[in-house]
Amino acid sequence: MKTLINKLAPVMLGSLLVLPMAGCELNDDDDTQSSPDNSQGQQSSSNNFQMQLLHFADIDGQGGAADVRHFSALVDGFRAEYPEKTLLVSSGDNLIPGPEFFAAGDDSMADVLGEPGNGRANIAWLNAMGVQASVVGNHDLDAGTEAFAELIGEEGEWPGAQFPYLAANIDFTADSTTAPLLVDAGQSAQANSVAASATVTVNGETIGLLGASVPTLPSITSTGGLTITPDEFDSSVEADLDALAAELQPKVDELVDAGVNKIVMLAHMQQIDIEKALATRLTDVDIIVAGGSNTLLADGNDTLRAGDTPADHYPLSYSSPQDEPVLVVNTDGDLQYLGRLIVEFDEQGVLQTDALDPAVNGAYATDIVTQPFDPNERVVDITDTLDSVIEAKDGNVLGLTEVYLDGRRSQVRTEETNLGNLTADANLWLAKQEDPSVQVSLKNGGGIRSDIGQALQPPGSNDPSEIEFLPPAENTAIGKPEGAISQLDLETSLRFNNGLTLLTVSAAELADIMEHAFAATEDGATPGQFPQIAGLQATFDPTQAARSANDTNQAEVNINGDRLRELEIVDSNGAVVDDIVTNGVVQGSATREIRLVILDFIAKCVGAVGESCGDAYPLNGLTNPNRVDVSFDPGQQDFADPGSEQDALAEYLNDQFPVSGGTGYNKAETAPGSDTRIVDDSL
Repeated sequence: MKTLINKLAPVMLGSLLVLPMAGCELNDDDDTQSSPDNSQGQQSSSNNFQMQLLHFADIDGQGGAADVRHFSALVDGFRAEYPEKTLLVSSGDNLIPGPEFFAAGDDSMADVLGEPGNGRANIAWLNAMGVQASVVGNHDLDAGTEAFAELIGEEGEWPGAQFPYLAANIDFTADSTTAPLLVDAGQSAQANSVAASATVTVNGETIGLLGASVPTLPSITSTGGLTITPDEFDSSVEADLDALAAELQPKVDELVDAGVNKIVMLAHMQQIDIEKALATRLTDVDIIVAGGSNTLLADGNDTLRAGDTPADHYPLSYSSPQDEPVLVVNTDGDLQYLGRLIVEFDEQGVLQTDALDPAVNGAYATDIVTQPFDPNERVVDITDTLDSVIEAKDGNVLGLTEVYLDGRRSQVRTEETNLGNLTADANLWLAKQEDPSVQVSLKNGGGIRSDIGQALQPPGSNDPSEIEFLPPAENTAIGKPEGAISQLDLETSLRFNNGLTLLTVSAAELADIMEHAFAATEDGATPGQFPQIAGLQATFDPTQAARSANDTNQAEVNINGDRLRELEIVDSNGAVVDDIVTNGVVQGSATREIRLVILDFIAKCVGAVGESCGDAYPLNGLTNPNRVDVSFDPGQQDFADPGSEQDALAEYLNDQFPVSGGTGYNKAETAPGSDTRIVDDSL
């Protein structure tokens, strides 16, 4: 296994940092390899050029602040080993609206940030670690392009991002907030900028860096005046993958024409299969750093975190159209792993795969038992201050749960979960107080960003099936009892804090909305549009034909989509009050009206010319939407805006499961075959 204390002990940078025990040894490979030269690393063969690529992505989830110290220690330690040969990059999603994001705007952050501001702690971490470039990820834009620009640009004592954000398939020119940051492609990497591509110098050689963002950005984040190409994209369609490659190839060619013969593409495609497809379609790209899918690639001798298993080996190797090697790398997110790839290129810039060494290349967990590096002091200062802000929020207890609340990406985007039910119930409860005629609550599973509770691996076990799922832990330091749900829990899990919107739809329109909700479900996929519901029972069959991806409602003129088999409106006791769909056919009057509550992110196209519907939900063209944004405020909690999903859940917990009552939410998570609100008919 890659045991850092054996491999890197000669490169001690200070006192040992003792960390919790990691697990999951994949095999018993020899772990006594000789240490590389401390000044320049292992010597490359003949006249080959050698480079150490350090990479990460998706530091947008719960726990980033907990692991960033250890992560920074690895970065600094590995860079010290190859001081002139190291390139450090991000493949996007460097932040997300949530506790860390908003805590950075607290006045107490001024000493470590210069100027406090939402999201700035994350950028300050990357600056401190010396990140040299990042691609634009979808969550980087979640707060809007104006907020994105304020993170990148300078403001007073705030230095902004000391690296460029890259995206060759985003046109920034029509967006008034990011356009002033735009610089020409192919220039030496500039701080406080956005560009299609850039170059960096590594040990005297020019490395080309190209960004590529997932084309579906307009439906999954807030793109403002940005234009993303291709504008129609379905990753399951070969022609669409060809079109994406055709958008990117000219930007690669520009770098080649400028004399660059070593190119790294930073991609944020959400599904690693897209990066794999690009590897075989693009010429002159040597390495693709994937992002957005949280895919853990690892060698057989990598020591992983307890319970983790690799999705595939590290690196993945493909051949380009010119029959030259292309490597694809990725690691899991949230600063849990640092990817390390030491590569060699010949004098023509061709990557030498026979020089790859699995003894040093792979995924390095940030909770290794003994880490022979000290954390970056600047990172520690930022994180300590950030932690003090966040911890105060964990003491604001809102209600109780007796069970683990499942908000894991793999679950909320593929099946009904108890946390999905709880937050959908809360939205319906609040909406009914605004308008008693509301019957249905619908939200996208992608809006739930993390679980509430504990997933613990028993000591001595690396078997994922033995993980214990428990309610939130007690926090004695701030008086939080076991099972308590805090403000921090809600802000972390519902970090977008979308507003709630009431809409009127016909029975046929609701059926089409639900067809779309299940349209992207397939083995291995985790589509954000998958629904979490209240006031409804739905049965779907993912083996049937899927609805095409467009956000115009088809209503009774359903030209495609046969996955929705049954749909019923139910009351608070679960009794059926209206049969909407039976055997795939709308029942009764197709035009009868139903009032529902939905997230304003999904409904952003309703009443707004030119806006895309969130997650491409088909809400354009509704007959009589009668949109009303929820504003009712029960007034028992005040940390979130009235009418927001955080306030809805906080008020609902306070009303239904208060700490003073002693009885918490008790509906445990069930396997898909036992779900009742959303039934998968193929099981």
